[in-house]
Amino acid sequence: MSDSQSISAAVAELYNTYPFPPEPLLDEPPPGYNWRWNWTAAYNFCTGQKPERQNIRILDAGCGTGVGTEYLVHLNPSATVVGIDLSPGTLAVARERCQRSGADRVEFHNLSLYDADQLPGQFDLINCVGVLHHLPDPIRGIQSLATKLAPGGILHIFVYAELGRQEIQLMQKAIALLQGERKGDYRDGVSVGRQIFATLPKNNRLVRRERERWAMENQRDECFADMYVHPQEIDYTIDTLFELIDASGLKFLGFSNPRLWQPERLLGKNPELMERAKELSDRQIHRLIELLDPESVTHYEFFLARGELPLLDWSSDQALLNAIPERSPCMDGWEGRSLFNYDYQFVKLSEEEFQFIRACDANQDQQRTVQELLKEAPLPLEKVRDLQAQQLILLSPQV
Repeated sequence: MSDSQSISAAVAELYNTYPFPPEPLLDEPPPGYNWRWNWTAAYNFCTGQKPERQNIRILDAGCGTGVGTEYLVHLNPSATVVGIDLSPGTLAVARERCQRSGADRVEFHNLSLYDADQLPGQFDLINCVGVLHHLPDPIRGIQSLATKLAPGGILHIFVYAELGRQEIQLMQKAIALLQGERKGDYRDGVSVGRQIFATLPKNNRLVRRERERWAMENQRDECFADMYVHPQEIDYTIDTLFELIDASGLKFLGFSNPRLWQPERLLGKNPELMERAKELSDRQIHRLIELLDPESVTHYEFFLARGELPLLDWSSDQALLNAIPERSPCMDGWEGRSLFNYDYQFVKLSEEEFQFIRACDANQDQQRTVQELLKEAPLPLEKVRDLQAQQLILLSPQV
């Protein structure tokens, strides 16, 4: 057995022992939203407009216990969904999860990402969350997915960031040392790790970081094992991340949390530093931000595309007035004035904003323009543009 096969077998064994994610199985659709898993919302984020069609094919690459797969089915009612995973144990949970919640437009295959070429056809949306960084050869993995992405399609990826996970890396190494020859016994690893945290002083750096950032989810052994005793993990910096992206041959569309990557967030109070930052490339700015605020960058979540996607610019007032607006299909807190935007920032709508979004909510069938809606729900045009920037409304050009 090759090293790559040995690692893959170890990863499969971990998830057979601790199926992940460990979310409860429900006899109803899952609660809440994740806009990154909604084709309309994700496509709008990447292009500034709604997609032309909904009858798409979606691949959940490394689906685990089907938590994301279930959302992909329920949030995309006209799509067909395929899930693949290396672990038979987690796939069994995924099948039961989707069956129980009525997510019946999905099929599962026991395949690694490397073997995605065995699937027929291509996919308009590929979701790959928390998987590439656990592969022995992530470049081979992302290249395999790239071949399955249809022209005009988008690939959604989540991978770990090195600087924001330094304490995790230290604990992983400490557990492995104390396990010795028992390394690979994942239940023993969880036991050793929990004993370490219970024994270290409360002001210990690793204990503080665990308590502040991870303790809530790590109450579950499945999450603790995935974080601290995983047999294979590659963490990235901006430099190595873009080496991975460049190797895919796909186009980088942007991070799904763009506000985090704005230099104004950290340097905006100093005009001289902001002027210096203007001399940097986008990648250099990304690197600067992760160096200055490493605790906020525990992962990278972003979109890639095959070929050029149509990117609409709504900066022109006339273009905005002629657009067809709708309410975003993924809005946590609607119908209310207090809700979360796409970046999970709390938003409190004014009465005028609320009434305009209500008018957009009824506009899916009516297909009226922004200019027409503003007659019944007056709102300054800049406020309309701000609602679109926060992904609270979606825009389409007139046909």
